[in-house]
Amino acid sequence: MAGQVSSAPPGTLEESQVQAMFDRIARLYDGMNTVMTAGLHHRWRRRAVDLAHVAPGDRVLDVATGTGDLAFELAARVAPGGEVIGTDFSERMLDIARSKAPARAAWDVSVRFEPGNALALRYPDGSFAAATVGFGARNFSDLERGLGEMARVVRPGGRVVVLEITTPRRPPLSSFFHVWFDRVVPALGRFAGDSQAYSYLPSSVRRFPGPEELAGVMARCGLRSIRYVLTGGGIIALHAGEVAR
Repeated sequence: MAGQVSSAPPGTLEESQVQAMFDRIARLYDGMNTVMTAGLHHRWRRRAVDLAHVAPGDRVLDVATGTGDLAFELAARVAPGGEVIGTDFSERMLDIARSKAPARAAWDVSVRFEPGNALALRYPDGSFAAATVGFGARNFSDLERGLGEMARVVRPGGRVVVLEITTPRRPPLSSFFHVWFDRVVPALGRFAGDSQAYSYLPSSVRRFPGPEELAGVMARCGLRSIRYVLTGGGIIALHAGEVAR
Protein backbone atom coordinates (compact mmCIF):
# COMPACT_ATOMS: atom_id res chain seq x y z
CA MET A 1 0.00 0.00 0.00
CA ALA A 2 3.01 2.23 -0.15
CA GLY A 3 3.36 5.11 -2.54
CA GLN A 4 5.04 8.42 -3.03
CA VAL A 5 3.79 11.89 -2.31
CA SER A 6 2.36 13.41 -5.47
CA SER A 7 -0.53 15.50 -6.66
CA ALA A 8 -3.52 13.21 -6.96
CA PRO A 9 -5.52 13.15 -10.21
CA PRO A 10 -9.18 14.19 -10.05
CA GLY A 11 -11.32 11.66 -8.19
CA THR A 12 -8.38 10.19 -6.32
CA LEU A 13 -6.77 10.77 -2.92
CA GLU A 14 -3.41 12.25 -2.04
CA GLU A 15 -0.90 9.74 -0.67
CA SER A 16 -1.20 11.19 2.83
CA GLN A 17 -4.97 10.63 2.67
CA VAL A 18 -4.52 7.04 1.47
CA GLN A 19 -2.00 6.38 4.22
CA ALA A 20 -4.33 7.82 6.86
CA MET A 21 -7.18 5.75 5.45
CA PHE A 22 -5.26 2.48 5.77
CA ASP A 23 -4.12 3.39 9.27
CA ARG A 24 -7.78 3.98 10.12
CA ILE A 25 -9.11 0.68 8.76
CA ALA A 26 -6.23 -1.54 9.91
CA ARG A 27 -8.32 -3.39 12.49
CA LEU A 28 -11.15 -3.91 10.00
CA TYR A 29 -8.95 -4.94 7.10
CA ASP A 30 -8.66 -8.71 7.52
CA GLY A 31 -12.31 -9.22 8.37
CA MET A 32 -13.49 -7.07 5.48
CA ASN A 33 -11.23 -8.95 3.06
CA THR A 34 -12.74 -12.23 4.18
CA VAL A 35 -16.30 -10.93 3.78
CA MET A 36 -15.67 -9.28 0.40
CA THR A 37 -13.92 -12.33 -1.11
CA ALA A 38 -15.78 -15.12 0.70
CA GLY A 39 -12.41 -16.13 2.14
CA LEU A 40 -10.84 -16.73 -1.27
CA HIS A 41 -8.13 -14.10 -0.84
CA HIS A 42 -5.92 -16.65 0.95
CA ARG A 43 -6.14 -19.00 -2.03
CA TRP A 44 -5.22 -16.16 -4.42
CA ARG A 45 -2.19 -15.29 -2.31
CA ARG A 46 -1.03 -18.91 -2.42
CA ARG A 47 -1.27 -18.80 -6.21
CA ALA A 48 0.80 -15.62 -6.23
CA VAL A 49 3.49 -17.38 -4.21
CA ASP A 50 3.39 -20.28 -6.69
CA LEU A 51 4.27 -17.80 -9.44
CA ALA A 52 7.15 -16.34 -7.42
CA HIS A 53 9.10 -19.63 -7.76
CA VAL A 54 10.79 -19.23 -4.37
CA ALA A 55 12.58 -22.02 -2.54
CA PRO A 56 13.82 -22.81 0.99
CA GLY A 57 16.56 -20.43 2.03
CA ASP A 58 15.52 -17.62 -0.32
CA ARG A 59 15.27 -13.97 0.69
CA VAL A 60 12.07 -12.35 -0.57
CA LEU A 61 10.29 -9.00 -0.33
CA ASP A 62 6.56 -8.30 -0.04
CA VAL A 63 5.74 -4.70 -0.97
CA ALA A 64 2.58 -3.02 0.34
CA THR A 65 2.37 -5.95 2.72
CA GLY A 66 -0.56 -4.56 4.72
CA THR A 67 -1.38 -6.97 7.54
CA GLY A 68 1.18 -9.48 6.28
CA ASP A 69 -0.86 -12.34 4.86
CA LEU A 70 1.14 -12.62 1.62
CA ALA A 71 4.41 -12.30 3.55
CA PHE A 72 3.41 -15.26 5.72
CA GLU A 73 2.52 -17.34 2.64
CA LEU A 74 6.00 -16.56 1.31
CA ALA A 75 7.56 -17.50 4.67
CA ALA A 76 6.04 -20.97 4.49
CA ARG A 77 7.79 -21.51 1.14
CA VAL A 78 11.26 -20.18 2.03
CA ALA A 79 11.51 -22.12 5.30
CA PRO A 80 13.83 -23.43 6.51
CA GLY A 81 16.50 -20.81 6.55
CA GLY A 82 14.85 -18.13 4.44
CA GLU A 83 14.00 -14.50 5.09
CA VAL A 84 10.89 -12.45 4.30
CA ILE A 85 10.66 -8.68 4.59
CA GLY A 86 7.26 -7.03 4.39
CA THR A 87 7.18 -3.28 3.84
CA ASP A 88 4.30 -0.81 3.92
CA PHE A 89 3.66 2.88 4.56
CA SER A 90 0.89 2.23 7.11
CA GLU A 91 2.35 1.73 10.57
CA ARG A 92 -0.95 0.47 11.95
CA MET A 93 -1.17 -2.18 9.24
CA LEU A 94 2.38 -3.22 10.12
CA ASP A 95 1.42 -3.42 13.80
CA ILE A 96 -1.30 -5.93 12.89
CA ALA A 97 1.19 -7.91 10.77
CA ARG A 98 3.70 -8.02 13.64
CA SER A 99 1.00 -9.21 16.03
CA LYS A 100 0.45 -12.27 13.82
CA ALA A 101 4.12 -13.24 13.74
CA PRO A 102 4.32 -15.16 17.07
CA ALA A 103 1.90 -17.76 15.71
CA ARG A 104 4.55 -18.55 13.06
CA ALA A 105 7.45 -18.61 15.54
CA ALA A 106 8.01 -22.36 15.06
CA TRP A 107 9.06 -21.81 11.44
CA ASP A 108 12.80 -21.68 10.81
CA VAL A 109 12.49 -18.44 8.88
CA SER A 110 13.00 -14.73 9.57
CA VAL A 111 9.95 -12.52 8.99
CA ARG A 112 10.33 -8.76 9.47
CA PHE A 113 7.93 -5.90 8.85
CA GLU A 114 9.41 -2.49 8.06
CA PRO A 115 7.97 0.90 7.13
CA GLY A 116 8.82 1.94 3.60
CA ASN A 117 7.95 3.75 0.41
CA ALA A 118 7.26 1.48 -2.58
CA LEU A 119 8.61 4.13 -4.96
CA ALA A 120 11.95 4.41 -3.14
CA LEU A 121 12.77 1.00 -1.67
CA ARG A 122 15.67 1.11 0.76
CA TYR A 123 17.21 -2.19 -0.39
CA PRO A 124 20.26 -2.67 -2.65
CA ASP A 125 20.00 -3.81 -6.25
CA GLY A 126 19.51 -7.54 -6.72
CA SER A 127 19.12 -8.32 -3.02
CA PHE A 128 16.03 -10.57 -3.23
CA ALA A 129 15.08 -13.79 -5.00
CA ALA A 130 11.60 -12.38 -5.67
CA ALA A 131 9.34 -9.44 -4.86
CA THR A 132 5.57 -9.55 -4.59
CA VAL A 133 2.71 -7.11 -4.16
CA GLY A 134 -0.80 -8.24 -3.29
CA PHE A 135 -3.75 -5.85 -3.64
CA GLY A 136 -1.44 -2.87 -3.22
CA ALA A 137 -0.13 -1.93 -6.67
CA ARG A 138 -3.27 0.06 -7.45
CA ASN A 139 -2.34 2.37 -4.56
CA PHE A 140 1.06 3.26 -6.04
CA SER A 141 0.97 6.91 -7.05
CA ASP A 142 3.36 6.01 -9.89
CA LEU A 143 2.79 2.40 -10.97
CA GLU A 144 5.72 2.17 -13.37
CA ARG A 145 8.13 3.57 -10.82
CA GLY A 146 6.87 1.23 -8.09
CA LEU A 147 7.17 -1.87 -10.29
CA GLY A 148 10.55 -0.64 -11.49
CA GLU A 149 11.73 -0.46 -7.90
CA MET A 150 10.54 -4.01 -7.29
CA ALA A 151 12.44 -5.18 -10.38
CA ARG A 152 15.55 -3.32 -9.27
CA VAL A 153 15.83 -5.08 -5.92
CA VAL A 154 15.32 -8.58 -7.41
CA ARG A 155 18.36 -10.49 -8.65
CA PRO A 156 18.66 -11.45 -12.33
CA GLY A 157 16.43 -14.43 -13.05
CA GLY A 158 14.23 -13.68 -10.04
CA ARG A 159 10.56 -12.82 -10.30
CA VAL A 160 8.25 -9.90 -9.66
CA VAL A 161 4.64 -10.95 -8.96
CA VAL A 162 1.56 -8.72 -8.89
CA LEU A 163 -1.77 -9.91 -7.46
CA GLU A 164 -4.56 -7.44 -8.08
CA ILE A 165 -8.28 -7.02 -8.61
CA THR A 166 -9.21 -6.41 -12.23
CA THR A 167 -12.42 -5.34 -13.92
CA PRO A 168 -14.16 -8.13 -15.87
CA ARG A 169 -15.38 -7.00 -19.28
CA ARG A 170 -17.97 -9.61 -20.21
CA PRO A 171 -21.46 -10.15 -18.77
CA PRO A 172 -22.86 -11.55 -16.61
CA LEU A 173 -19.78 -11.25 -14.40
CA SER A 174 -19.16 -7.64 -15.39
CA SER A 175 -22.67 -6.72 -14.27
CA PHE A 176 -22.24 -8.56 -10.96
CA PHE A 177 -18.85 -6.92 -10.45
CA HIS A 178 -20.27 -3.42 -10.84
CA VAL A 179 -23.15 -4.11 -8.45
CA TRP A 180 -20.81 -5.67 -5.90
CA PHE A 181 -18.07 -3.04 -6.00
CA ASP A 182 -20.15 0.05 -6.64
CA ARG A 183 -23.01 -0.71 -4.25
CA VAL A 184 -22.40 -3.61 -1.89
CA VAL A 185 -18.77 -2.84 -0.93
CA PRO A 186 -19.47 0.83 -0.04
CA ALA A 187 -22.49 -0.32 1.95
CA LEU A 188 -20.28 -2.76 3.86
CA GLY A 189 -17.91 0.14 4.50
CA ARG A 190 -20.70 2.27 5.92
CA PHE A 191 -21.74 -0.62 8.15
CA ALA A 192 -18.12 -1.03 9.32
CA GLY A 193 -17.89 2.69 10.03
CA ASP A 194 -15.64 3.87 7.18
CA SER A 195 -17.58 4.68 4.03
CA GLN A 196 -14.69 6.65 2.47
CA ALA A 197 -12.27 3.72 2.52
CA TYR A 198 -14.66 1.31 0.87
CA SER A 199 -15.78 3.85 -1.69
CA TYR A 200 -12.11 4.39 -2.56
CA LEU A 201 -11.71 0.66 -3.32
CA PRO A 202 -14.01 0.56 -6.39
CA SER A 203 -12.54 3.76 -7.79
CA SER A 204 -8.97 2.47 -7.37
CA VAL A 205 -9.88 -0.76 -9.17
CA ARG A 206 -11.46 1.11 -12.08
CA ARG A 207 -8.34 3.27 -12.50
CA PHE A 208 -5.96 0.32 -12.52
CA PRO A 209 -4.70 -0.98 -15.89
CA GLY A 210 -6.29 -4.10 -17.33
CA PRO A 211 -4.25 -7.32 -17.55
CA GLU A 212 -2.70 -6.64 -20.96
CA GLU A 213 -1.89 -3.04 -20.08
CA LEU A 214 -0.30 -4.09 -16.80
CA ALA A 215 1.86 -6.63 -18.63
CA GLY A 216 3.02 -3.76 -20.84
CA VAL A 217 3.96 -1.66 -17.81
CA MET A 218 5.96 -4.58 -16.42
CA ALA A 219 7.79 -4.95 -19.74
CA ARG A 220 8.71 -1.26 -19.67
CA CYS A 221 10.20 -1.86 -16.23
CA GLY A 222 12.64 -4.34 -17.79
CA LEU A 223 10.83 -7.55 -16.88
CA ARG A 224 10.82 -10.46 -19.32
CA SER A 225 8.83 -13.67 -19.88
CA ILE A 226 5.75 -11.93 -18.51
CA ARG A 227 2.66 -14.05 -18.10
CA TYR A 228 -0.63 -13.51 -16.38
CA VAL A 229 -3.56 -15.65 -15.32
CA LEU A 230 -7.09 -14.65 -14.44
CA THR A 231 -8.95 -16.36 -11.63
CA GLY A 232 -11.97 -15.71 -9.43
CA GLY A 233 -14.14 -15.73 -12.53
CA GLY A 234 -11.96 -13.03 -14.12
CA ILE A 235 -12.01 -10.63 -11.15
CA ILE A 236 -8.44 -11.43 -10.03
CA ALA A 237 -5.30 -11.10 -12.16
CA LEU A 238 -1.93 -12.58 -11.23
CA HIS A 239 1.07 -11.32 -13.21
CA ALA A 240 4.63 -12.60 -13.06
CA GLY A 241 7.73 -11.32 -14.84
CA GLU A 242 11.39 -12.29 -14.71
CA VAL A 243 14.25 -9.86 -14.14
CA ALA A 244 16.56 -9.94 -17.14
CA ARG A 245 19.73 -11.97 -16.65
